[in-house]
Amino acid sequence: FLLDDAFRVGEYIEMENLRGTVESMSLRSLRVRHHLGAVHTIPFGELKALTNYSRDWVIMKLEFRVPFDTDLKLVKKLVKQVGAELQQNPDYGHHILEPLKSQGVRRMEEFNMVVAVKFMTRPGEQWTIRRDAYQKIRDVFEANGISFARRDVKVQVVGDTQGEAARQAALGAAQDAIESLPMDGAGAGPARA
Repeated sequence: FLLDDAFRVGEYIEMENLRGTVESMSLRSLRVRHHLGAVHTIPFGELKALTNYSRDWVIMKLEFRVPFDTDLKLVKKLVKQVGAELQQNPDYGHHILEPLKSQGVRRMEEFNMVVAVKFMTRPGEQWTIRRDAYQKIRDVFEANGISFARRDVKVQVVGDTQGEAARQAALGAAQDAIESLPMDGAGAGPARA
């Protein structure tokens, strides 16, 4: 790894189940500091594979969920607008190598469409730009009437729709439906009644 120039001090790397910033290296080992503070010393003889996140460029891909009736042409236009705004940012605009652009619908899920966007930047800058991209997308979508998808449960009660029995039946059906959904952390959580 030393002769291959696979990493340098200050670069962010990942190997097997460890990741962090290279702090130092000797002829026998490598010292890596995890972002939470722990320092790992790894003998070179134990290194099998290594990923370096600090070289040349990084592509950051973002996903978000929108309802099926969303105007995808408007989404594409708004994402392009956000991309132009990000490039004008004096703090990091010069680090953006390819602007934010829509990749369209990545997949369809039971309750929504998953839309993907991406941008290319210099390594280390992607986290700040990602944070601002999400914020700006949320704001511009809200300003243009585009909502993010959420899991809604619609319950139809036949018969007495004014009484407590109907209310309880609706709440029970909604709770059963919510509990049957896989909660992978990707979508909005269940709404509370």
